[in-house]
Amino acid sequence: MADKVQLLDNRWDDQIAAGLDEPGKLLYRSNLLGADKRITNYGGGNTSAKVSETDPLTGKSVEVLWVKGSGGDVGTIKLDGFATLYMEKLESLKSIYKGIDDEDRMVGFLPHCTFNLNSRAASIDTPLHGFVPFRHVDHMHPDAIIAIAASKNSRELTKEIFGDAIGWLPWRRPGFQLGLDLGAYVAAHPNSKGVVLESHGLFTWADDAKDCYELTLDIINKAIVWFDSKTAGKIAFGGEIARSLDASSRRAIAAKLMPEIRGKIGVSERKLGHFDDQPAVLEFVNSKDLHPLAALGTSCPDHFLRTKIRPLVLDLDPANPDATIETLDAALEAYRADYARYYNDCKHANSPAMRDPNPVIFLIPGVGMLSFAKDKATARIAGEFYVNAINVMRGASSVSEYQGLPEQEAFDIEYWLLEEAKLQRMPKPKSLAGRVAFVTGGAGGIGRATAERLLGQGACVVLADIDTDALKTANADFAQRYSADAVRSVQLNVTDETAVIASFAEASVEFGGIDILVSNAGIASSAPIETTDLAMWNRNMDILATGYFLVSREAFRLFRRQTIGGNVVFVASKNGLAASPNASAYCAAKAAEIHLARCLALEGAEAGIRVNTVNPDAVLRGSKIWNGEWREQRAASSNLQVEELEEHYRKRSLLKLNVLPEDIAEAIYFLASDASAKSTGNIINVDAGNVQSFTR
Repeated sequence: MADKVQLLDNRWDDQIAAGLDEPGKLLYRSNLLGADKRITNYGGGNTSAKVSETDPLTGKSVEVLWVKGSGGDVGTIKLDGFATLYMEKLESLKSIYKGIDDEDRMVGFLPHCTFNLNSRAASIDTPLHGFVPFRHVDHMHPDAIIAIAASKNSRELTKEIFGDAIGWLPWRRPGFQLGLDLGAYVAAHPNSKGVVLESHGLFTWADDAKDCYELTLDIINKAIVWFDSKTAGKIAFGGEIARSLDASSRRAIAAKLMPEIRGKIGVSERKLGHFDDQPAVLEFVNSKDLHPLAALGTSCPDHFLRTKIRPLVLDLDPANPDATIETLDAALEAYRADYARYYNDCKHANSPAMRDPNPVIFLIPGVGMLSFAKDKATARIAGEFYVNAINVMRGASSVSEYQGLPEQEAFDIEYWLLEEAKLQRMPKPKSLAGRVAFVTGGAGGIGRATAERLLGQGACVVLADIDTDALKTANADFAQRYSADAVRSVQLNVTDETAVIASFAEASVEFGGIDILVSNAGIASSAPIETTDLAMWNRNMDILATGYFLVSREAFRLFRRQTIGGNVVFVASKNGLAASPNASAYCAAKAAEIHLARCLALEGAEAGIRVNTVNPDAVLRGSKIWNGEWREQRAASSNLQVEELEEHYRKRSLLKLNVLPEDIAEAIYFLASDASAKSTGNIINVDAGNVQSFTR
């Protein structure tokens, strides 16, 4: 049977482990476990080791608990992500514990147990690790185990699959009492190797790091094999009642829906979206049991903290997707009303105020799943968590009856005062958090510097450029330094109407829409009017006028669908205001840009769409425009050597300064941010001073 299923691989390498101390082995084990989402989801679960350390005050050997700190992820954690606590002090907390109503107070004592002044905060799960009398403990959230834990008869299933090797404990919110329960269970069952926690996950333990790792894999693999034996030939979720559209149609509908949803749920706080149409998602959203199972909500606490207690199902007529948009307001209002009902039914006298009542997960038969959150990574991870929930529902409903957590239990975790305190400690969002910027010419000097500035302030960026190689390099660089979630790239010729439309649809699928357009793609040419041929003239107009029109038109269409305003920044030129000899085509096209921006500022104002212009001059460094003929032509027009040109422009300016890509990026950031919220139709010259280009 095992050869029919994909089991977890044992990736432990004895040669690597041989060179590690006990904390190092804990880290190694943690990273191995967290690398496979079938073992635990991002940020879910935790690991620990009890290690002999030298007390920095007494010089004596003491036992120290190393345990994943609050908010960490076992797959990516480093050594500084672990909290460290004196075991003796942690054990002493039992003497002051007054019972279940005292749990929150006990969390406040965990810092008093800190070893070696470690600043990493201990998580609520710390007692669960500390009170298990084994040196190594794993707490994971495997889909195969949670499917057992979320079944109506989970205790019986646990016994059937694992016998006496793995025990079972009823649902209890994580905390001090659950730690005591675990310790009591081990004392009563000294030969047990672990426990399934109802509606939660798996605990396993051993006295050796490798043994603990291999035990965790073995238990999960047993569950995988068992499920395969029980579900072979069975139809999941009651069978299919909707058919998946083809891949391109699914993306097209997502591109249409996501900006509409984003606008309706992102008024008080901008949201970013993620689209997922993997087979597991399509199997669920197309199924007979979609509505009843979705209504039950998720089971594992980590799942619903990321996804809310339940998703919103949007029924879709593939022949008329606009009908779904027309019913979106009513669907969202019904969801918000039900969330308010859930809050009011379950709240306590000291509960925090109701949070955002909008859904996080949207399920669409025939199309897939949309997820929305305050940033792209959180939206993506929420989708991943719901895929875990789908896998759990598939497993549980195939062998038993799936059950979500009761609403009161879910509420008590979602609105836990300790969870609220964690939210209040979150750093203040950066100025462009939740914004998406579309930057044309994004792989060149000004475009790349602009992308860097916007990414640094929390925006997600779509890099659009005709240069495939430069685009690939820029995307890889930004993904490494700012995360792959924050940046996407599209190869784009701004004069190609079809390509422009497609690129904005792609931005909508990847992020949910856009908020900022930086129209920066450009060329330059130099020739006396009598030798300026029509091809040169048309090329300037096509890229610098028509191209700016096309990307602005698509941005406006998207902004109006989102109904949350928008922001356009044109990168024009000093030459749009100040005439220059031997550059009539370029100057005329740049003047057209500036006037187009003024027109768009008039049209967009009533919808909260701002349009402004930055006028650079002589930005040579990093510029593709200034590499080659344009540099040579401008040098020749001033009777200069090419290498003298940059100094020439510096001396020509009033301030005697060179203008760099970063200077233009700073002006663009100002116009793209709320710092300029009351500015539209304006021009900022960033040219180190040029009398001819003073606006008037």
